[in-house]
Amino acid sequence: MNVRNCRRCKRLFNYVVGPIICPACRDEMEQEFQKVKKYVQEHAHCDIRTVSEECEVDPNQIRQWVREERLEFADDSAVGLNCERCGRSIKSGRFCEACKKDMANTFGNSIKPATPVQQAPQKDKRESPKMRFLDS
Repeated sequence: MNVRNCRRCKRLFNYVVGPIICPACRDEMEQEFQKVKKYVQEHAHCDIRTVSEECEVDPNQIRQWVREERLEFADDSAVGLNCERCGRSIKSGRFCEACKKDMANTFGNSIKPATPVQQAPQKDKRESPKMRFLDS
């Protein structure tokens, strides 16, 4: 049994997987997410600061949802994040499309299927591996 303190409310809870927050805080966070999502859908050209003030949610939490690709702003919105690899402006996630493709190719090339090793024919260890006859 893995017991931990919730990072939001500091209560003890049985930790299984995911972020270290209790089920009650997780439900509360999901309700906040749905409220932010609805606000962003209704106000497509808003920025993170406005959403944060209107929905009373921490701007860092909103950025985290955008990085996790759970939340995405309109293409012509003022909201923009930077690709963690090249610094190009993106609307959601951690990496731009070009970096995603490049990393996928790099990872794909690093894991190559194992080629079967061809064994060299074994040589007879005797001096001359010819057929011999015994005199009778």
